[in-house]
Amino acid sequence: MLLIKNGYMIDPETGIEGKRDILIDEGKILKIAECGAVLCGKMPPHSPHGDVNETAQNGTDDEEGSVGESNQAKSSCEPDVIDAEGCVVAPGLVDVHVHFRDPGFTQKEDILTGAAAAAKGGFTTVVMMANTKPAIDTVDTLTYCLEKGKQTGIHVKACANVTCGMKGKELTDMKALANAGAVGFTDDGIPLRDPEIVRAAMEQVAELDLPISFHEEDPTYIDKNGINHGKASEFYGNGGSDRMAEISMVERDLKLAIETGARIDIQHISSKEAVQLVREAKKLAGNIHAEATPHHFTLTEEACIEYGAFAKMNPPLREEADRMAIVQGLADGTIDMIATDHAPHTMSEKKDVPITSAPSGIIGLETSLSLGITELV
Repeated sequence: MLLIKNGYMIDPETGIEGKRDILIDEGKILKIAECGAVLCGKMPPHSPHGDVNETAQNGTDDEEGSVGESNQAKSSCEPDVIDAEGCVVAPGLVDVHVHFRDPGFTQKEDILTGAAAAAKGGFTTVVMMANTKPAIDTVDTLTYCLEKGKQTGIHVKACANVTCGMKGKELTDMKALANAGAVGFTDDGIPLRDPEIVRAAMEQVAELDLPISFHEEDPTYIDKNGINHGKASEFYGNGGSDRMAEISMVERDLKLAIETGARIDIQHISSKEAVQLVREAKKLAGNIHAEATPHHFTLTEEACIEYGAFAKMNPPLREEADRMAIVQGLADGTIDMIATDHAPHTMSEKKDVPITSAPSGIIGLETSLSLGITELV
């Protein structure tokens, strides 16, 4: 038996928020109680989501006698205690956007180490992106990821690719991939430029009732990726990545989603204009969703100037007005999810190299919750 005491509990399902004690036995919650109400030899009734003020404090059996002799015996045992003073206690977090680099790039991270980072950050369910090597465009590769995920101790799900080899030309066998366990589809890392391919993909996922997620950066508007067109691009002496790269593709895909009825996710939104486009589109359709990353709601292009390649990501960090628009979008529900876009690289790839030749991406699983609490609460 385990007692987690004095933790600050946040539970969206029950609406409980505040300091609580939580009693656990054999991996299941027996009771959520006011701090100090769970006493050795006087355990409250088995009603984890009942009236914590009443049932936790009186310590008596309920009308149906739910605390039998076996529970009475358990209640006389001294539980192991974790003092969670100063800590958040919450249901396992879900991250719908992680890059575990497995298969193909395991020198950066693999599914086992990525899942360990997730658990450390409070995430018990993650969804892998499909830009691995080979890409997750076949049932065999998808099965490899899902089977390895079962070894981790958390729930590792995976998206499959929209197009074969992430080349944007031919759709994958979405039905077969869905039947094999794909929870959605994406070519994240590479934008889908052909609107007819996008439409066909949306029509298929609508039939499968699965989401499709989009990396919205039109290369037409990009000189050097990962660097905002503005102060950062001026500092580095190139054209950077203009906000129109995102705006143009978000606008296109929102229109297609409204027409096809597909459930879409606008990934790692970075510009104030894109936030507003999503806000307006949601008034017309209920199938539109968006996500924001911790780095986009906490940092601006100033970080790219100060930290170089360590703050290079796609889409790039933009201006303070964009950051604040993302914060507002999270507050009013325009943006549905915080997703880390956890994207590890080796130190040698990021350190002491020109920013234009360094890969884009930043880790986030272990810091997402604390950044959210610090910056958004």
